[in-house]
Amino acid sequence: METKVVTICGSMKYSKQMMEIAEELELKNGYAVIQCVYNVNGIKHEGLDASILDKIHKKKIDMCDAIYVVNIDGYIGNSTKNEIEYAINNGKEVIYHEKID
Repeated sequence: METKVVTICGSMKYSKQMMEIAEELELKNGYAVIQCVYNVNGIKHEGLDASILDKIHKKKIDMCDAIYVVNIDGYIGNSTKNEIEYAINNGKEVIYHEKID
């Protein structure tokens, strides 16, 4: 069986949870996980160019088989909605952390 490559998408306000989820996805599910690493310990970096970050994240989505949406308490922000749409338009599987209605 081939290892599924998964890109984590979600609000960076859940960066700690994303790291925990990434660990679980790799160790328990056997996925190869791609995730953002620029918000370690909840530190916000001033002056980041959102368009560059968007381009980088879309490249991560291009490289994966699926995206894993971290939608804690059902929250999906605008950037994540755009990433979901991008993933769907590019034939990627979309997996949600919490069930959606």
